Amino acid sequence: MEKNMEEPLSSQGEMTHQHTTPKHSKGGLITMPFIIANEAFEKVASYGLIPNMILYLMRDYSVGVAKGTNILFLWTAGTNFMPILGALISDSYLGRFLTIGLGSISSLLGMILLWLTAMVPKVRPPPCDITTQSCKTPTTGQMTLLLSSFALMSIGAGGVRPCSIAFGADQLDNKSNPKNERVLESFFGWYYASAAISVLISLTAIVYIQDHLGWKVGFGVPAILMFLSALLFFFASPFYVKQKPSKSLFTGFIQVPVVAYKNRKLAFPPRDSDGWYHHKRDSKFIAPTTKLRFLNKACIIRNPEQDIASDGTASNPWSLCTIEQVEELKALLKVIPLWSTGIMISINISQSTFQLLQASSMDRHISSSFQIPAGSFGMFTIISLATWVILYDRAILPLASKIKGKPVQLGAKLRMGIGLFLSCMAMVVSAIVESIRRRKAIREGYLNNAHAVLDMSAMWLVPQHCLNGLAEAFNAIGQTEFYYSEFPKSMSSIAAALFGLGMAVANLLASAILNAVDKLTSRGGKESWVSNNINKGHYDNYYWLLAIMSSVNLLYFLVCSWAYGPCVERVIKVSDEGNGFKEEELSNIGAIVKDEV
Repeated sequence: MEKNMEEPLSSQGEMTHQHTTPKHSKGGLITMPFIIANEAFEKVASYGLIPNMILYLMRDYSVGVAKGTNILFLWTAGTNFMPILGALISDSYLGRFLTIGLGSISSLLGMILLWLTAMVPKVRPPPCDITTQSCKTPTTGQMTLLLSSFALMSIGAGGVRPCSIAFGADQLDNKSNPKNERVLESFFGWYYASAAISVLISLTAIVYIQDHLGWKVGFGVPAILMFLSALLFFFASPFYVKQKPSKSLFTGFIQVPVVAYKNRKLAFPPRDSDGWYHHKRDSKFIAPTTKLRFLNKACIIRNPEQDIASDGTASNPWSLCTIEQVEELKALLKVIPLWSTGIMISINISQSTFQLLQASSMDRHISSSFQIPAGSFGMFTIISLATWVILYDRAILPLASKIKGKPVQLGAKLRMGIGLFLSCMAMVVSAIVESIRRRKAIREGYLNNAHAVLDMSAMWLVPQHCLNGLAEAFNAIGQTEFYYSEFPKSMSSIAAALFGLGMAVANLLASAILNAVDKLTSRGGKESWVSNNINKGHYDNYYWLLAIMSSVNLLYFLVCSWAYGPCVERVIKVSDEGNGFKEEELSNIGAIVKDEV
């Protein structure tokens, strides 16, 4: 699912900051409708444009299915990558309020530009000549205008998505309030609920409008929603708590290898010696771990008088890092192999273009008077994901815990593996269903008619969507939980950013795979597997290729999981409380710390 719910968080990953006004005259619940509405309208507007976009490119811009899919892959990759850049800019330079505001304006301009491509005939190619079956390709200027609208929307997403949840938490965070944690928890719940509802609306209402009222209205409605999003956000500006930007965690990651390289000729201090390594005040660390030892040189103190300032910090952070910085980078590097295993599942989930073309060629009626829009079948992915999350959290785990008499929970790595397996099964089912659909199309004499609707229910596509939803429910949530459990609290923003980065890389690789398949299978004048004519092509073979790659990736995951070893252990004190259990974390194990005597 490209709509992923876990966007990168802005700032140091810390959702709790002190208010700038001692009386807390700003912020509070009054700002929540404006912040949540801003994010919700942005999601409805942007996600509602994606499902049917391949049809707009093919019909109005005479773009082939392979080229059009590549454009969408690159657009989605940009949309997934820009939030990481947005979080960095927000942390270090602009602050969250300004970043969200500029992002909202950028998204609005992009949607207005896209709407103009539908409204003004001269900015897109003329319609195809029906008599000669010839179509004019778009000019450089026409494609530049279209791609500029995509770019502006990606930049806008990079401003809004990484900052909204953290900006909302800034408004509510009041450490003097004994119910502070509960208030923040409630906000996060409403935030993710609004995100899920927004995606469902975009996959149903917006897609339905495009199918029945055309592109002019179908692109105009998202533009209006984005205008409301920006307007509501700026309207509440006087009420917001606006945190100033501070040092970014990303900057710290860059400093460690730079300083380690500068100090490459330094000898390592004697083992178990104290005072040679720079650390934060009141830190329990006395020395960095021995893994990736070359990075340890970044925190070696050469000259205490020159390297350490009067307040105990480094005089020049580009010449001396803390042990904490070094260990944070090591923690990040350690999870990279397991992170890379999640790229394949994102590649599989991003194949929405082919699923839309399949749905368009099948009977989508659920009654004599209503049919499901082809672009709305992605809602089954969202529904299955949400259903499983609710059942798992509210029914399966409590029941299993009662039966066993102790808390039961599937480990994060196990869930990641189950998700990869289900994703592989989704591609197998997709291949089988497409093989059946294609054979039926040929039997009914539609080999040369790509727009024909078969006497075959589109409900055949529901199982693969449900498997994709379950795969994401297991892998994506397990992946995010894995990062949060393995990283220090200061790296919680990186946990979310890694997931977005994985989807961005997956979109780029999906584009490369599609290009390779199109080029290799169309050699010698043969029909490409991903032909514009779905009945002449072999989309089923393409799905089988993804299934094989997914199975290899599953084996790769098992190797990486074994090499990683056990996750960070936590000592948990469990007490029976009524019908449930209370877990209290006592300590973390595994860090090199001072002996507590």
